[in-house]
Amino acid sequence: MRIPLSWLREYAPLPEGASAEYLMETLVRVGLEEEDVHRPSDDISGPVVVGQVLTMEPEEHSNGKTVNWCTVRVVPEGQEQTLTGEGIDPSGIQGIVCGAHNFAPGDKVVVTLPGAVLPGNFAIAARKTYGHVSAGMIASVRELGIGDDHDGILVLSTLGLDPEIGSDALALLGLDDEAAEINVTPDRGYAFSIRGVAREYCHAVNEEFVDPAADLAERAPAANGSGQPVRIRDDAPIHDRQGATRFVARTVSGVDPEAPTPTWMSSRLRLAGIRSISLPVDISNYVMLEYGQPLHFYDADRLTGAIEVRRAHAGETLMTLDGKERSLDPDDLLITDETGPIGLAGVMGGASTEVTASTRRILVEAARFEEVSIARTRRRHRLPSEASKRFERGVDPLVAAAAAERAVELLEELAGGTAEEGVTDVFDHYYAHEIHCAVDYPSKRIGMEIAESDVIKILQDIGATVVRTGDVLQVTVPSWRPDLLEPEDLAEEVARLSGYEKIPSTLPVPLNLIEKSF
Repeated sequence: MRIPLSWLREYAPLPEGASAEYLMETLVRVGLEEEDVHRPSDDISGPVVVGQVLTMEPEEHSNGKTVNWCTVRVVPEGQEQTLTGEGIDPSGIQGIVCGAHNFAPGDKVVVTLPGAVLPGNFAIAARKTYGHVSAGMIASVRELGIGDDHDGILVLSTLGLDPEIGSDALALLGLDDEAAEINVTPDRGYAFSIRGVAREYCHAVNEEFVDPAADLAERAPAANGSGQPVRIRDDAPIHDRQGATRFVARTVSGVDPEAPTPTWMSSRLRLAGIRSISLPVDISNYVMLEYGQPLHFYDADRLTGAIEVRRAHAGETLMTLDGKERSLDPDDLLITDETGPIGLAGVMGGASTEVTASTRRILVEAARFEEVSIARTRRRHRLPSEASKRFERGVDPLVAAAAAERAVELLEELAGGTAEEGVTDVFDHYYAHEIHCAVDYPSKRIGMEIAESDVIKILQDIGATVVRTGDVLQVTVPSWRPDLLEPEDLAEEVARLSGYEKIPSTLPVPLNLIEKSF
């Protein structure tokens, strides 16, 4: 899990100027393993600024190539150029040769000035080419290391941006951010989210954690009878456990799926290891990373009748979003409508209801699927996904409504949509797991005396409800911790948050010495 620091800072009290190394060192205290640091500024540096194209003159050359001789303002009009160096024009207007043609005078672009270094150790300098001295480069997303498109330069208005001329383009594009990567073990799936990591960071620095899902859950409207009809019919439950235990559905109409993804979102997704694709896809991925709840978006107008969650029938097939026709197994859990399968539950959606450029109504799905069922389907079809990775480790059954609300709000804010009144929430009940544990059990198990008040506080800090009756603690496990099953698990939590380094080391006494003492 990669954690962009700017994102985590919204939910946890990171110190000003904290680095990815600091974050990993802090999270190690609570048992999260450090993996790597991702810092775009290690690959790109120097003067990279916002410029405005003033003129562009196409010139055809003997090699058959047409290039544009451009003048680009990189300092606001009336201000002096403060940068110095070979190739930097004191007037603030640079002459640049550019082979791309997807821009026009007046456009604001990213200009890499002489002295800048781009990914691949590509140094920018003033050089003579096509009969001109080109003092800089107008950059594409590939040259900046933020995408694969190399057909044209990056025009900032296509991102919905209108920044000040001369401003720092690295900060504008989120290239001054950094991320810490941690290894999330299979038993701690809640840490596959910014929400979960923020909670762990607060444990590590002894700060109170404020759960962002709580406020969203309060804002989320209650289920009513006018939402998308959904039925859960699981005829072949795995190990007597229902394949789907919750299904929240919300519809947003009037969306513009081609609206640009804001830079703050695309840069965080990129730093988290996920490529920006389109605004609807980016929103679903963003919420998944933020809250640990995978989402799926359907073109609501391409759905036929009620949605049904069921096992596959013999001979059924599904064209998944990756363009492959898949033969389904009777053990596969499906999302279907009256036309048949429209998705592999918790793994990948189907092509027939995919959100496209013509989509105007989006149905948001926030569901919870059983771990074993999703793992078997993923392995059977050799189809790993960020969604299945989380479902296999256990998704908080109580966060679905909050995550759906977050997605709806982003679709309204960024895609111009309007939430429809209908709300569906198929969810019978959540039975919280209870563990009974002697008050002194953690101390005995760990081999170190821990005050009873500290034991109770630690368990409450991880989100558990604790009731003491005599010498026994009745601990109600939080919904996001399905790994806590036995008193031993509680003892481990107490040891982890007390600090493993505080546990004394005691050498075992050889058996022959014990016998001699009698």
